[in-house]
Amino acid sequence: MPGRAKKPDRAVARLPSIPKELAAQFLTGPMTGEAINAAEIAFKQALIEASLNGELTHHLGYAPGADRPEASANHRNGVTARSVLTGDGQMRIETPRDRNGSFEPLLLPKHARRFTAFDDSIVSIVCARPDSARDPGLPR
Repeated sequence: MPGRAKKPDRAVARLPSIPKELAAQFLTGPMTGEAINAAEIAFKQALIEASLNGELTHHLGYAPGADRPEASANHRNGVTARSVLTGDGQMRIETPRDRNGSFEPLLLPKHARRFTAFDDSIVSIVCARPDSARDPGLPR
């Protein structure tokens, strides 16, 4: 009797560690599934906004609250609220802007109405290399 083929070892992506203090800020007692989903959406929104602020910091060349370089005439100029469609539904994002209007975010470009960065990352990981054990006809 032929032996069973061994399943290939699949590398499991290691998720970043979330400090317990941060998780405790989301807890208000026992949580339902809906409350966990709401916390996930709020956390995703905070990550997106923090990333956009980081992009603006890189674009301007100085951190918020720091002295503006003398050579630069451009500076922060508030935020623009916009709605984007994500895999979790519609989300309200505050996009930072600069005085000159030259800031073009990479994560969520101007006039984009769909935020697919998370979905695109998952698709690229899944489609990057077919598993030859499951799909023997596909080239590696």
